[in-house]
Amino acid sequence: MTTQAPPPSPEGYESISLKDALEERYLAYALSTIMHRALPDVRDGLKPVHRRLLFAMRQLKLDPASGFKKCARVVGDVIGKYHPHGDQSVYDALVRLAQDFAVRYPLVEGQGNFGNIDGDNAAAMRYTESRLTEVAQALLEGISEDTVDFRETYDGEDSEPVVLPGAFPNLLANGASGIAVGMATSIPPHNAHELCDAALHLIKYPNATVAKLVEYVPGPDLPTGGIIVDGRDAITEAYRTGRGGFRVRATWEREDLGRGTWQIVVTEMPYQVQKGKLVEKIAELMQARKLPLLGDVRDESAEDVRLVLEPKSRTVDPVVLMESLFKMSDLETRISLNMNVLAEGRMPGVLSLRDVLRQWLDHRKVVLVRRTEYRLGKIANRLEVLGGYIIAFLNLDEVIRIIREEDHPKQDLMRTFELTDTQAEAILNMRLRSLRKLEEMELRREHENLIAERGELRALLASEEAQWAMIAGEIRKTRKTFSKDTDLGRRRTAFADAPEVEVDLEQAMIEKEPITVVCSEKGWIRAMKGHMADTSGLAFKEGDRSRFEFFAHTTDKLLALVSSGKFYTFNADRLPGGRGHGEPLRLMADMENTDDIVALFVHEAGRKILLASSDGNGFVVAESDVVATTRKGRQVLNVKAPVEAQTCAHVPEGADHVAVVGENRKLLIFPFAELPEMTRGKGVRLQRYKDGGLSDAKAFVLADGLTWQDSSARTWTVTDLKEWLGLRAQAGRLPPKGFPRNNRFGPEAEG
Repeated sequence: MTTQAPPPSPEGYESISLKDALEERYLAYALSTIMHRALPDVRDGLKPVHRRLLFAMRQLKLDPASGFKKCARVVGDVIGKYHPHGDQSVYDALVRLAQDFAVRYPLVEGQGNFGNIDGDNAAAMRYTESRLTEVAQALLEGISEDTVDFRETYDGEDSEPVVLPGAFPNLLANGASGIAVGMATSIPPHNAHELCDAALHLIKYPNATVAKLVEYVPGPDLPTGGIIVDGRDAITEAYRTGRGGFRVRATWEREDLGRGTWQIVVTEMPYQVQKGKLVEKIAELMQARKLPLLGDVRDESAEDVRLVLEPKSRTVDPVVLMESLFKMSDLETRISLNMNVLAEGRMPGVLSLRDVLRQWLDHRKVVLVRRTEYRLGKIANRLEVLGGYIIAFLNLDEVIRIIREEDHPKQDLMRTFELTDTQAEAILNMRLRSLRKLEEMELRREHENLIAERGELRALLASEEAQWAMIAGEIRKTRKTFSKDTDLGRRRTAFADAPEVEVDLEQAMIEKEPITVVCSEKGWIRAMKGHMADTSGLAFKEGDRSRFEFFAHTTDKLLALVSSGKFYTFNADRLPGGRGHGEPLRLMADMENTDDIVALFVHEAGRKILLASSDGNGFVVAESDVVATTRKGRQVLNVKAPVEAQTCAHVPEGADHVAVVGENRKLLIFPFAELPEMTRGKGVRLQRYKDGGLSDAKAFVLADGLTWQDSSARTWTVTDLKEWLGLRAQAGRLPPKGFPRNNRFGPEAEG
């Protein structure tokens, strides 16, 4: 295969590769987007459009103390002199600087409709008016004192600042967001008081770590409030690397309506979540039946946010309801942190919290030095003029003669009194009213004051320590202006730990009602409404009678131990009703026909259970470890026929001994510490038998004595138990007088 050479270029033209041309032009576009549009400068925290807006408003003298001007006038000046872009994009940037729900410390004070948190747009620029705020004034402070560099505007007819002096930590205080080419930035707002504290600490301790600075800046402070639910370690790591995120939740409270009814009221929204769209989204989720716990949502907001959420049922747990909403809607959002900024206005990079504060402080030092040098230049010029004035007053008659009679008075004055051009020009421009006797004294006083000030400024330039002391004083002044004691400076975003709640919507929908659970000896179970004090009137099948009776609620889980050592779990709300004889429990789970029910009780997390088999082996298990998640149950006590599970007894708080009684009517008491805690197994030998097996076991507190019930339901307690104390796996001795003939401690051991 042969390739033809490209045709020769016409005379006066140069051939270049299309690939090279595209790369060069795209790189130029990318750099333009990064440098002049999308990324903020670390020094003043502003993008070019925002910087030009503030500078144009300053040129229009829209100070906080002055009147408002139409936004159309401001936008016209910006796009005409400094920012050759569309008027709508510039106006949108101006509007955002005035929205107190979008910017933590607004730079523009608006008059008119500037939009709202529902997502409504601002009015057209011809209807709205604006002026600068105190925060913007702080950013612009000293701009006329040669504190920053200026460059030509796009048409070369004017000049604009490269960066603002920035006496306010704007980058972190107001945050920034933007998407450039191949990179982006996202910085949430922070509290100015906390930023000033961190900056002062960094001045005092230049090697301070990010972990120490986070003690002063614990996290973002969002204009719309909310609650941050991230841990301190995650926040510190985000500030250390400059990348991360924060989980922010809406602030809510439970409002009682009387008679057991209530509703949720959301008072603060997550940052940058439009309330109107959020309400629409929640309504869509309700229509799709993805929020079964929520009955209704309505917006009752006026000036303050008030979003009302009504539960489906008053028995719903408010925390569970809100956790389901946090999971499904924007009532919880994640705000990203990507501190990708222009370092020194030139190089884009991701900075840590310490680096951002450090570069802002370095910029403040440059501003201080340049402002001081500018003032020294002004003093030098004024001292030169004052020197000429003093000479003129000392030789007033001769000066007047030269001015009246000579053809070239300026040159004659310079030659006669050895004046500079500046001094001679100042004398010629002096007003007649200044030729009074007191003026000479005022000139000498001003001369002395300027010399003293010059000495102080030179000392300031010569001492870096004095410069940092001056900067620290300026930061303290800023901290006082935007203190947390002020309405603008108070912290709005709180911190909290998210509750560890597993949202089981199906379980949460169950209405909590009292029931009485009744299970017969043959395993027929039913749930009677309410807590019945007397169940003697209940009917059973022929040859059957009641075995387990206890109170519960429809939201409870029931645990059943069968003779094969398996545990089964049942939901109380799914038990058959009280009419008839109920249903066989074995049909509600995959039980074997040979399984008999050993114990049936309400599950209570945190308790422990003493399990024992008929051959005298046993152990302790946490109740949460026996809960079965399937119909097949969970094997906990390992037994082989003919051995069966015999005992299931709850361990009381502070139990220190175990009582075991065998079929041979021998009682043994040994320390509870000799019994292992396991999740599954055969266990260890509790008592030794020559023939027969275990009859019952019980854990108890020795100081309280051993308790049992006789056949007449009378309670017996014996405290002197020295005769039966021993070690695990011993034979034991005959029980005390009055011990039941069935060799069991009582019905409480079963349920």
